[in-house]
Amino acid sequence: MSKVKEAVDVEVPLRTAYDQWTQFEEFPKFMEGVEEVRQLDDRHNHWTTSIGGVRREFDTEIVDQLPDDRITWRSIGGDTQQRGSVRFERLDDTHTRVELTMDVEPTGVAEKGASALGMIDRRIKGDLHRFKDYVESGGDIGGWRGRIRPEDPSSTL
Repeated sequence: MSKVKEAVDVEVPLRTAYDQWTQFEEFPKFMEGVEEVRQLDDRHNHWTTSIGGVRREFDTEIVDQLPDDRITWRSIGGDTQQRGSVRFERLDDTHTRVELTMDVEPTGVAEKGASALGMIDRRIKGDLHRFKDYVESGGDIGGWRGRIRPEDPSSTL
């Protein structure tokens, strides 16, 4: 499993950074290779990706979400195995640190090769930096402020 950890400081208030991240259907605007994210309910999203010519569809489940603090998720079903957590830290009234941690299990020869070459790591880090540009430019800020509690405490990062 490939572990990626990256942090970026964004020039927006904590609430703005957090609210923008909860707009999952906007992810294709700053995540390379993500064609669509469809929010199924408060806890579940359906993803369509195309990376290196490999198209995948999979679902994710939010296992823990605390407004202005963190969102933790995992993939469910399918052959895409990942889990991750994004944390938000207030630096001052107009700056927020966004820290992303992901564990990704590459499947297939192409993905395993991409992982060995560090491409998955670079893509995820690039997505976080594109998020910075997107949220600082105003994005499509909305937000969902609900709380999701873990059903199984061992399932969080």
